[in-house]
Formats: sequence, C-alpha cells, structure tokens
Amino acid sequence: MSLFNWKKNKAKKEQENLTIEQEQHIDNEQQESEVENDVVIEPQENEQENDDIQEQEENEVENDDVQEPQENEVENNDVQEQQEEVLSNEQYMNDEDTVESENEDSVIEEENEVQEENIIEELEEEQEQNEMSEEESGKKRGFFGKLVKGLSKTRNNILGGVDQVLSSFTKIDEDFYEELEEALIVADLGVNTAMTIIEDLRVKVKENKIKDTVGVRDLLMEELKELMKSEDNIYDFTNKKSVVLVIGVNGVGKTTTIGKLSHQYKQQGKKVILAAADTFRAAAIDQLAEWSNRAGVELISQQENSDPGAVVFDAVQAAKARNADILICDTAGRLHNKKNLMEELRKIFKIINREYPDAHKEVLLVLDSTTGQNALQQAKQFKEIADITGIVLTKLDGTAKGGIAIAIQTELNIPVKYIGVGEGIDDMQQFNSEEFVSALFESE
Repeated sequence: MSLFNWKKNKAKKEQENLTIEQEQHIDNEQQESEVENDVVIEPQENEQENDDIQEQEENEVENDDVQEPQENEVENNDVQEQQEEVLSNEQYMNDEDTVESENEDSVIEEENEVQEENIIEELEEEQEQNEMSEEESGKKRGFFGKLVKGLSKTRNNILGGVDQVLSSFTKIDEDFYEELEEALIVADLGVNTAMTIIEDLRVKVKENKIKDTVGVRDLLMEELKELMKSEDNIYDFTNKKSVVLVIGVNGVGKTTTIGKLSHQYKQQGKKVILAAADTFRAAAIDQLAEWSNRAGVELISQQENSDPGAVVFDAVQAAKARNADILICDTAGRLHNKKNLMEELRKIFKIINREYPDAHKEVLLVLDSTTGQNALQQAKQFKEIADITGIVLTKLDGTAKGGIAIAIQTELNIPVKYIGVGEGIDDMQQFNSEEFVSALFESE
C-alpha cells in the first residue's frame, strides 16, 4: 500500500468518523431536544391530567359534599327532631313541675296569708281585749278612786272614832267593846247594826286569840264585808225582760238616777224605754225628757197631772210592741207618809202584773245618803207597801253619813245595788261591798 493510499484511507476514515460524530452529535441533539420536548409536554400533559383529576376529584368532593350535607341534614333533622322531642318532653315536665311548684307556692302563699290573717286577727282581738280590759280596769280604778275620795267624810266619821278607841286601849276588855260600840252608833251605823258588829267581834277575837287592840281593826273590816255581802245574782234582771219601778221621795235624786241607769243599760247594748209616771211634780216630765235625750233612749209620757197608771199602761204596751229589754218607770215622790202616794204605787204594781206578767219586776228605792238615819226610816216605811228588791244610795260623795248603807243592808236585809259618787253620767255604778269597805279603810 502506498503512502498516498494510506493517507487517502486515513483521511477517509477520519471523514467517516467525523461524519459519524456529527451524526451522533445531531442524534444526541435530537434526542436531547426530544427529551426536552417530552419534558415540556409531559408536565403539560401531567398538568392537564392533574387538572382533570383535580376537577374530577373536586366534582366528586362536591358531589360528596352535596350528598354528605344532605345526608347530614337528614341526620341532623332526625337528631334535631329527637332533641326537640326530648326538649319538648323536658319542657313539658318542667312546665308540670313549674305548675306543681306554682300550685305548691300558691297553696303555701294562701296558707301563709291565712295564717298571717289569723295571727293578725288574734293579735287584734288580743289587743282589743287588752284595750277593753285596760279600759274596764281603768274605769274600775277611776271609780274606786272616786269612791275613796267620795267616802272621805264617811271614812273620817267612822274610822276617826274607831281609831281613837283602838289607840286608847292596850288590852281588850268590856270597856273597850262599849267604847267601840258607841263610836259605831255615832257614825250613823245605827244601834242595832252597831250591836251586831260588836257581838260578832267578840266571837272572832276569841276564835283568833287576839290579845291586843291592833288586830281588831282588821277583824272589823272583815266583819263589815260579811255584813255587806250580797248574792251574786242580784243584777240578773238586766239580762231579762224587766220592768224597773223607781220609787222614793222628792229630792233624793230619783229622776237623775233613772237617767244614769238608762245610760248604763244602753251602753250594755240594751233597748231601754222610760215612762214618765211622775205626773204631779212640776217639770218632772221635762227633766226626764232631757235625760232620755242624753242617754239616747225612748220616753213615753203624757201631759202634766195626767193619770200615772195610764202612762205606765202605755209604756208597758210600747215595751212589748218594741221588744224592749228594760222599761224604767219614774213615779211620784211626795212624802212617804201620804196615803194617796201608797195607793198610786199599788195601782201601778197591779197594772204591771196584769199587762206584763212575763216580765221580771224590779223595785229600786232611791235614798239620799246625806239624810243618815232618816233614810233608814224611809226604807222601812216603803218596805211596808212595796216589795223592794234593791237600794240606790245617792250623794255618797258629799256626806259623812255613808255608814247608813251598812245599816240598811244589815237591818232590812235589802241589798244596796247602786251608789252615786258624783254628778257625772258615769258616776252611778253597781255597788261592790268589797270595794266599799276597802274604800272606807283606804287612805287617800
């Protein structure tokens, strides 16, 4: 082989190698380009695929979301309905509990209100009773105070002499009893009453073994209380249908007594009618009319100098027709030794017994305590023609002769029912022997 052919072959091989390299290079470039294109396309395709997939997933999700809310909504509706039903049941039970609670509260409130009302009523009643009790107690204390004050002259008259005798003797003997008896007679108790008291004292001194005169004063007070003690039913006539005939001489306070008694009975809730049967004394009817107005009671009367029996007859008919509780009849009061006065009283008694036989008959004799033993004599004479059931003693606040009350009750056995210790309409009160004797021995 020649050098030229070798070189020519060498050059040809180099040209082939170069061509192969170029072709390889081009292939490589094409491959790289294809790869790049593939890389570019693949992301686009992947992106498109991803977009499709994502869209599909989203659609599925949306569908799922649509389906799930619907399912959830159904489930939620069921749950909500169940909850609402539970709540409704709970609300119903709560309402029932509330109603029951309200009913219980209402019952409790009503019970509390009733209990409070009962308590208030009890407190009001108790307060009212206390006030009435205090008022009555105050009236009693007030009247007792007036009694103590009104009997001051009588107290000094009786106990002045008694205390002087008690202080003059150191031992109890016959001289002591004689002096004490004389002191009682001087005090307007009267001879018979004084003797009765002394005899009883003798017995009690021996029974109690009293050795000195100091203990005699207490025994004397006990003795006077026993002598003055009356039955408990002497005022029962005020609770019956009664005709009260008031008798007594002129000037003793008879009409005033009727006015004060009618006021007292009216205050007790009684229906009272007055009869002006004292038709002979001037202005007697007018005076009784004034008292009837003050007391607020009805008066039955006729003209002056009319027949007292006719007045009483009309009054009895009125009392029956009006269903009166108490009929109080005023009567003439001329001197008790006049025969025609006694005949008039008998006539009046006859009319009352004939026209009103079912009524209780009460005869009150009014005596002026300032007249002393003269009042005792009047009582004895009136007792001969009338069945006297009680004594009314007036003007006790202005006399030293109040001891006549003891004498009348002891000698005549007629209870003193009312006493007057002042001019006021409330100064006429029921007689209480315990208070009377206590007032005699009470210091102001």
